[in-house]
Amino acid sequence: MTTKDRLHELVDELSEPEADDALHYIAQRHDDPLIAAFRDAPEDDEPLTTADEQALAEVQADRAAGVPRIPYAEIKRKHGPR
Repeated sequence: MTTKDRLHELVDELSEPEADDALHYIAQRHDDPLIAAFRDAPEDDEPLTTADEQALAEVQADRAAGVPRIPYAEIKRKHGPR
């Protein structure tokens, strides 16, 4: 089953208000110039720097060590605008 087939199935299961919300969401994302700029931007093809590689290695080491992750919502709640 393709992604579009699955999407068609899910759309068929939506109530009319849910379908209206989904349509509004999709249309808004389609027409938003900022989203379009990101969607249409060329792929980043810059090589990784040594600092990038070190940061990625640190994240991988933390994951392997089981260091707990902090959800973004919690960081925002603790350190967001005051």
